[in-house]
Amino acid sequence: SAGMDLKGFLAGEPRLVEGRGFAGFTEAPPAKPLIAAVEGYALAGGFEVALACDLIVASREATFGLPEVQRGLIAGSGGLLRLPLRIPPQVALEHALTGEPIDAPTAERWGLVNRLTEPGQALAGALELAERIARNAPLAVRATKAIVGGRPNRLEPEAWTHQNAVLEQVLSSQDAHEGAQAFVEKREPQWSGA
Repeated sequence: SAGMDLKGFLAGEPRLVEGRGFAGFTEAPPAKPLIAAVEGYALAGGFEVALACDLIVASREATFGLPEVQRGLIAGSGGLLRLPLRIPPQVALEHALTGEPIDAPTAERWGLVNRLTEPGQALAGALELAERIARNAPLAVRATKAIVGGRPNRLEPEAWTHQNAVLEQVLSSQDAHEGAQAFVEKREPQWSGA
């Protein structure tokens, strides 16, 4: 998944589910454990969806990244809040500032990916992991998720309020529209800084 539809963004289409965020759960994940199965690219909003999941199973050929800065945008659906909690903060910052991708073996080495599979087997690997979790008591699983996952301060409502205010400024900028337009037109963007 490559996340937000840049053509839809230019047309003014809504990008969030009210009260739940991008994809309907990035701001308010459910109590049940979520497992992302990643084959191919999980970029921008696609990576933010994976980061909103509790566990990630990925093909050895998967690629992760937050390339928003390359389009004059920011990863405003939790990517900038969650990535530094999942990998070393300096590494997260480098990738967020450069927009450069992270290959699956590197993501596993940093602890971002729980399990690597052969290409085409990520879904099967995620289902096998889900079956192992589902064998356990649902209440205990939900409580364990709540305790282990906790609610780090960066993911509290105040953090979302601050992030969303900054995000709205970025989304209404000339650079955001230029980045999306350049992507649609398959050309290099011409940044104005506004």
